[in-house]
Amino acid sequence: MNFTKEHLETYHRDGYVVVRNFFSKEEVELLYKIAVDDDVISKKSYDRTDASGLKTKLALWYSLDDSIYSKFASSERTVGAVEQILEGRAAHYHSKLMQKEPKKGGAWEWHQDYGYWYKNNGFLFPDMLSVLTALTPATKENGCLQMIRGSHKMGRVEHGFSGEQIGADMEKVNEALKILPLDYLEMDAGDTAFFHCNVLHASAANLSENPRWSIITAYNLASNKPYKDVHVCSYTPIDAFKGNLLTEDATHISADADFLVK
Repeated sequence: MNFTKEHLETYHRDGYVVVRNFFSKEEVELLYKIAVDDDVISKKSYDRTDASGLKTKLALWYSLDDSIYSKFASSERTVGAVEQILEGRAAHYHSKLMQKEPKKGGAWEWHQDYGYWYKNNGFLFPDMLSVLTALTPATKENGCLQMIRGSHKMGRVEHGFSGEQIGADMEKVNEALKILPLDYLEMDAGDTAFFHCNVLHASAANLSENPRWSIITAYNLASNKPYKDVHVCSYTPIDAFKGNLLTEDATHISADADFLVK
């Protein structure tokens, strides 16, 4: 599936766009199988506690390597779409594997990604976005992504702590919800969401019988060099991967992939 002019227009209007079957069933099945059995991912994953005390698990890393995760992140189809959106060369800021387990996976509070990328990491401009690919079906029941459509046009709002997470000023969130649509991004495995760093988003706890796993990569306009963050990858243009994910060696991630440690 290609990223079209219509997808681009939807992204700029709504703050996000979902591209169905952006990755094939076979591609995401391969990545999911490797991720579930990956000892490094398991050891490097950590919990984030939501406001109610439930925990969601993730692993986050900065460096691209020869693993299948990096080939997804640097895939020519994804990088091409990101560079259409950013109107310039893209850099890989970080990738993360989200693991919201059945019956206990915690919520993600309302937030903007740029809320902490600006404050904590020193990115001066919101020339950034995230790309989420569902590795398992995402539904309302298992805590799919929620978006406040068009909220990226509000600009950056203040953030503070909610549990162990950084959440947006709820006064602003509640006012936004009065006038802007709330969308539930129910997705099949392989569907991919591109979303602006200032769009307000959240997800509920997973109290269903089914896991919700996804891989999310954050991209930055390469010229948007942060003044605090030390990760060179965040302003180094990506060399797009042009190969076939199904015919390449599906290698596990390296323990030296510059993981975030909680």
